[in-house]
Amino acid sequence: MSGPGGELHPRTGKLVTLSQGGRSAARSQPGQEFNHGLVLSREPLRPGRVFAVRIDRKVNSWSGSIEIGVTALDPDHLDFPSSATGLKGGSWIVSGCSVLRDGRSILEEYGQDLDQLGEGDRVGIQRTADGELRLWVNGQDCGVAATGIPPRVWAVVDLYGKCTQVTVVPGEPEEAEDSAAGDEGLGPGPAHNQSRPDKFPNSLESENGLSSMELSEVVSNAILSAYNGSLLSVSLSSPPAGEGPPGGGGGGAVPLTSNDALLFHEKCGTLIKLSNNNKTAERRRPLDEFNNGVVMTNRPLRDNEMFEIRIDKLVDKWSGSIEIGVTTHNPNSLEYPATMTNLRSGTIMMSGCGILTNGKGTRREYCEFSLDELQEGDHIGLTRKSNNALHFYINGIDQGVATTLTPLVVYGVVDLYGMAVKVTIVHNHNHSDRLRRNNAIMRALSPDVGRRALEAGGVGEPEPERLLFHTNCGQKAAIVNDGRTALRPQVHGVVLSNRALRNNEVFQVRIDKMVDKWAGSIEIGVTTHNPTYLQLPSTMTNLRSGTWMMTGNGVMHNGTTILDEYGHNLDRLKAGDTVGVVRKEDGTLHFFVNGVAQGPAAWNVPPNVYAVVDLYGQAAQATILDDTDLLPLPDDLSEGNNQLSPSSPSSVASVSDLRFHQLHGTNAVITNGGRTALRQNCRSEFNDAIVISNRALRDGELFEIVIQKMVDRWSGSIEAGVTAIRPEDLEFPNTMTDIDYDTWMLSGTAIMQDGNTMRNNYGCDLDSLTTGSRIGMMRTAKGDLHYFINGVDQGVACSGLPPAKEVYAVVDLYGQCVQVSITSATGPMDNSLSTSNVTEKSFPIHSPVPGVAHRFHSSCGKNVAFQDDGCRAMRVAGYCHGIVFSMKELKADEVFEVKIEELDEKWSGSFHVGLTTLLPSEVPYAATGLPASLLELHSKATWLVAGSEVRRNGQLQKQNYGCSLERLGVGNRVGVKRCADDTMHILVDGEDMGPATTGVAKNVYVVLDLYGHVTAVSIVSSTVLEESDGTKPPSVASETYSEEEEEEEPTPCENEAPMPPAAMEFLENHGKNILLSNGNLTATRVASYNQGIVVIAQPLPQGQLFQVQIDFLNPQWTSSLSLGVIGTSPERLNFPATACSLKRSAWLLQRDSVFHNSLKICENYGPNLDTCPEGTVLGLLVDSSSCLHVYVNGMDQGVAAQDIPTPCYVLVDLYGQCEQVTIVTNDTPALGGESADPHAQADMEKADMVDGVKESVCWTPPVDMNTMKTCEYHALCARFKDLLLLPDDYFAEDPKFSLCYCESCHKLRGDEAYYKRGEPPRDYALPFGWCRFNLRVNPQLEVASTCKKWHMAYHGTTLR
Repeated sequence: MSGPGGELHPRTGKLVTLSQGGRSAARSQPGQEFNHGLVLSREPLRPGRVFAVRIDRKVNSWSGSIEIGVTALDPDHLDFPSSATGLKGGSWIVSGCSVLRDGRSILEEYGQDLDQLGEGDRVGIQRTADGELRLWVNGQDCGVAATGIPPRVWAVVDLYGKCTQVTVVPGEPEEAEDSAAGDEGLGPGPAHNQSRPDKFPNSLESENGLSSMELSEVVSNAILSAYNGSLLSVSLSSPPAGEGPPGGGGGGAVPLTSNDALLFHEKCGTLIKLSNNNKTAERRRPLDEFNNGVVMTNRPLRDNEMFEIRIDKLVDKWSGSIEIGVTTHNPNSLEYPATMTNLRSGTIMMSGCGILTNGKGTRREYCEFSLDELQEGDHIGLTRKSNNALHFYINGIDQGVATTLTPLVVYGVVDLYGMAVKVTIVHNHNHSDRLRRNNAIMRALSPDVGRRALEAGGVGEPEPERLLFHTNCGQKAAIVNDGRTALRPQVHGVVLSNRALRNNEVFQVRIDKMVDKWAGSIEIGVTTHNPTYLQLPSTMTNLRSGTWMMTGNGVMHNGTTILDEYGHNLDRLKAGDTVGVVRKEDGTLHFFVNGVAQGPAAWNVPPNVYAVVDLYGQAAQATILDDTDLLPLPDDLSEGNNQLSPSSPSSVASVSDLRFHQLHGTNAVITNGGRTALRQNCRSEFNDAIVISNRALRDGELFEIVIQKMVDRWSGSIEAGVTAIRPEDLEFPNTMTDIDYDTWMLSGTAIMQDGNTMRNNYGCDLDSLTTGSRIGMMRTAKGDLHYFINGVDQGVACSGLPPAKEVYAVVDLYGQCVQVSITSATGPMDNSLSTSNVTEKSFPIHSPVPGVAHRFHSSCGKNVAFQDDGCRAMRVAGYCHGIVFSMKELKADEVFEVKIEELDEKWSGSFHVGLTTLLPSEVPYAATGLPASLLELHSKATWLVAGSEVRRNGQLQKQNYGCSLERLGVGNRVGVKRCADDTMHILVDGEDMGPATTGVAKNVYVVLDLYGHVTAVSIVSSTVLEESDGTKPPSVASETYSEEEEEEEPTPCENEAPMPPAAMEFLENHGKNILLSNGNLTATRVASYNQGIVVIAQPLPQGQLFQVQIDFLNPQWTSSLSLGVIGTSPERLNFPATACSLKRSAWLLQRDSVFHNSLKICENYGPNLDTCPEGTVLGLLVDSSSCLHVYVNGMDQGVAAQDIPTPCYVLVDLYGQCEQVTIVTNDTPALGGESADPHAQADMEKADMVDGVKESVCWTPPVDMNTMKTCEYHALCARFKDLLLLPDDYFAEDPKFSLCYCESCHKLRGDEAYYKRGEPPRDYALPFGWCRFNLRVNPQLEVASTCKKWHMAYHGTTLR
């Protein structure tokens, strides 16, 4: 090398620090900032001179790395941008593998990827005398990057992303002699094909940055290259001298393999057109054809290699959209199918939000995102990990493991199906791709970022045109009145708005005309489809993509119901009523009926949706209303009628006026009406996101939030506490620990005051909380600060908070914690709360009255008198002023029960019962005292049942609940219970009426109103909480069955050898409403309709059939049992109320569907378990391939689920109608044999035919346990037959000859599809879907001969 290496200019980016006399530069705060690291050479470059730097330090926090180039801008007068790619006015920058001029890409796939360089690598830039720009990497010339470079330019180095420190090293002119060896190793070395590194790294984490995972990737890449016919050169360090990339000037350079870059294969679907060097694929004739758009990668994917594409173009004509996945098929030999779902081998695809393996659905709900709802610019990626796990990515966000069984050699495959027309492969080392990818990630994580950027740019949004109906409407609809009115002359008509809705813009229509001819009525919603291109369906519920509709009182998404009980029933509306819809800024969808908000109906609804109205059924005409002012959302949503979707935050139903204040940290964003706070740019910013409550907390008031989103990029997490600083006076610092006065907080496990640690090892660790965890804080009247984790008090965190000062809740969305929302539990609590109130679970309070756990509080209505030491309450005058309270708070799952003692029939109405947060001890100090009726108690949150209505603070929440209290008489018992899931239940004579309302506060008292004709009640609650529900004796049927089992028990002992080593029995750990008997072989649910889970004590061996028999069904309830297996030990499992709430290693069969971890993975499997009658035998078996089989009456229904772990345990949920089951311990059918009873089969073959239907050779229910007793379809057909008024004498009297052939019934019987009959034998098909009622036969006819010799004939017809 000749001459010094040069120095850096003293003017730099704002985060750069220079050292070593201006030869070394470092970017400060490398863990917090990724840009503002720009440095330039001190002097302009001399022609032919290489300006080179050595990478001294890198971090792993960011994507991207060093960028280098030249600029014609004088650094003395330069306004430094945040990164080199922001330089304009004659600037050429090499970024990754791209060359950019003034921020625009002019060359892609150039030279060596700068992002892959490690510490110690050298990179240089050179302007030749001919005006060419060349890049040098570790002494190798990468060739011409650009031409036409002006003579006066400065070198530019950007310490971007991972690169945090560089040092200038001497460079060499291009004209130097080949034999000159550089003292810094930058000059060309001797020519050879392969060279050994100077030294082997001491560890795989050294300067070369190779982890064990990366070493595995290197080896895998070599194997894949050999697989494709060429051997890839593998080196464990930086490229040695003489092995530069193509286009370089180094001698003996080894060219990269032709298949190194991941591109689309030239062989593709018949309608595909490739461009952009095979990086872009486009489907021709997108408005005429929707398939034949399959493309594959040009080589197999390497381990941990990201295959990512960007959606460039969509059309709105079709349903369905892009599908992406992997396949083992080589594109050179593959006959491309029309769509990848037609390929039945070696293929794993993501379609919609599910996973398809070989064309069949294996995971129906893989992730919350649906590919059908992505927009232009969104990114989709996948990677096959080295552990064979396949991951999909949506806009850079990992959706988790799709499958763990990915083959070793797979190609990436994309199906441009339906709406998807054009895609481009994204290379992360390409600068423009990286910017687009980051923008997509930012949009996914914070929908408001893009909008705020536009607003900041000063581009004013033009006033939108008036909302009207689009002229493209359904065939049966017409648009009149200048586009404001839609009418339906005939059956039904779909109409859409003429433009997309803005955020918070209400689309509201008035029903002008109704007809009585049809059922159903208006439906309203939104859709992502543009009406200009949409081929309108007959009804919007038939559209399977991008559509949300309110229909009746439910909500449907893409034709599937997501909310069953939502808001007012649209079918009950009349002419003149109004309905509306609005998409809020936070992506929630709300509906309005007559101006009343019905609450959130859907979440994560994309922007730019069109309003849609379906004039269905009775609705014949509707007009758009001009009043588009935003209707306010209520403070609290109905708990009775609004069921939150699984993906919705539990915070939307907040019952408090507490919100987040509009003042907050610079990176915080407040949405959802002040209920939600999030940190924007969460992957590049980890602090400056402090939020504070909008008002001071009251004494004893709980402020609770739920964590909704986290990222794994940072260390540390949420911090929470209280401060006496008003929001207006708080200068929001970077982190909460920087607040140095009047602040108490919890950080990790440390309690801190004014930034100093007071104590460590507090009862909880905020850094260990995950998504869904709830954090609450409360200051008591004594000045104690309590924290609550998931509703559990963690005890006193600190004392001595000044009672005279107001304190505000303050939260720091720090590190991993990105988004929180205020929950419905926020509100007043009991100031006397202590830790023991929470931890005590089932120990009764010992009352002075033996056998009674409760008493009434002395605070009561003015007409109430107490007797029997507070256990009896009487109303001594009038018909009202009879409110009474329980003495103590009601614990979780504790029943408070009273018996009606006296009635006065001269009054109407009856008593009310419920729960309240009002402290009875505060009643004497209230200014107004207690109201005359409980319905008027509004000062505190109160939930009550009056008659059959459920009310909250007097407002109606639900009608027709349970048994009306007005019908009760003397001797009837009424109880109230607050369950652990925050629901209130009412019990009448010990029978649970089910959940009356949800979202009930933690600390509540029982409240009764001796109103109307009820004048006296007495407490009858038992000291044992479960006694009233759990001491019912088993039914007579179960006792009889137990005796039979005991008598038959010795029988199998004669053949002990083939029996399994351990007999199956139910485990003692079970649901709280379960009673075990018969040696733990029989399980009985003795109360309510749920809490009936039982588990087998022993693991289920592979190949062994486990069977239970349904002993007793209670028709009072709906639905029935569920059964399945769990992969965790049940010894210490805390069972939920129902098995469908199990979300860890659980496979469950419910109705006719299969669920895995509460997600449906299969439909229409086997018979509907809800229709199984008493006596049905259900079995489970795990075969040698770890597949789960279900048996019904001995008939194998096929594989229900795969990959069942070993060991696994059988689980049965005695839910709804099913109240008792018994394990079948003998007469188990032999697996693999033709029949369990050869004798029975022989008898069947002789004569057991009923009109040609052979009865099952396996176990069948007795005649009095016929399936038709519970078949709704058979009952419906029977009612239809009765309406025909046909004489009864036409039909056979014996009901066993009346057979139902619905799907459930014929599967229960094990019917075959075809049978033979007659002489000679002929095939005939059973009439599946019909119901048979036998006609009488002439008694003189030989029935047996007729059945054997005649051919069976059914008249084929259709239902019209």
